[in-house]
Amino acid sequence: MPWETFPDPQSPPLQWCNLCYYPSFSMSLETARKVLEIEARALGELVHRLDAGFVRAVEILLACQGRVVVTGMGKSGIVGQKISATLSSTGTPSFFLHPAEALHGDLGRLVRHDVLVALSYSGETEELLRLLDTVKRLGIPLISLTGSLQSTLAQASDVVIDVGIREEACPLGLAPTASTTAMLAMGDALAMALLERRGFNEEDYAALHPGGELGVKLRRVENVMHTGEQVPRVLPETPMPGVIYEMSKKGLGHTAVVDSSNRLLGVVSDGDLRRFLEREGNRALSLTAADCMTRSPVTIGRSELATKALNLMETRKITSLLVVDSTGALEGVVHIHDLWATQMF
Repeated sequence: MPWETFPDPQSPPLQWCNLCYYPSFSMSLETARKVLEIEARALGELVHRLDAGFVRAVEILLACQGRVVVTGMGKSGIVGQKISATLSSTGTPSFFLHPAEALHGDLGRLVRHDVLVALSYSGETEELLRLLDTVKRLGIPLISLTGSLQSTLAQASDVVIDVGIREEACPLGLAPTASTTAMLAMGDALAMALLERRGFNEEDYAALHPGGELGVKLRRVENVMHTGEQVPRVLPETPMPGVIYEMSKKGLGHTAVVDSSNRLLGVVSDGDLRRFLEREGNRALSLTAADCMTRSPVTIGRSELATKALNLMETRKITSLLVVDSTGALEGVVHIHDLWATQMF
């Protein structure tokens, strides 16, 4: 089938079959650009509407002693599920409550000390409005994200966040597009502001994301280190033949030197051993670990992120780190191969 380059001066040449209908191609690009422009403009306008109400919403969420319950119907409900998931993954316990299911028994999930975040662009979604009596009876704070500040939902809310837009990106003006984008972005803004107020950090994030790519990148040293009998260690008085045997047996390219209380004193690496043998010659085998070791080796704590261990190894040009506790006692060793095995790269 013959192919030819579609002439588009604003983009690299693309190969298109000569059966393609060029006008429809151009039309699709124009529609896509318009959608993105409309949605980008909608988000830009939200920035200028942020006020004390947004701050009040963050304070209510921060003070919540129960769960943050997010609710919404249709496309707003789908956005609400994502907002709830983002809250949960950044330190704020949350779940999504489908308003229709709530009217058929799931309303029992709402309890005192919860906070309800309701999403409805019109503010008149029937299923949401039917939840208001229960919300008020339980004394649950209500935060609404809506495009109608005079709506029934807005009037019943403790805090109203305006997510109104000038137009939808849908050519028909019907499908929720810019409005749902605005809701989603505002939900992210709430979650991130709340994250900072909580002092939520990388270690907290790692604790909530043990699996998947994020979990791998945020894995702690204690999850990848060698412990117990896997850790090469000798006493300072150990003769050099014993030091060499321990290094060969454990196969990590070094051995820790510890005292009788397991407190780290130093380390003997392959490089240390080679230089020591070159310097001392035949006399080397009659000496001890204390004569050969590097004192005050680079160490790391077990609760540190594995990425920090990797950074230390790369900076110091070493292949392993000894893991010690707050008293200097040896707890384990992490080798660069252990980090490669976790597919961090």
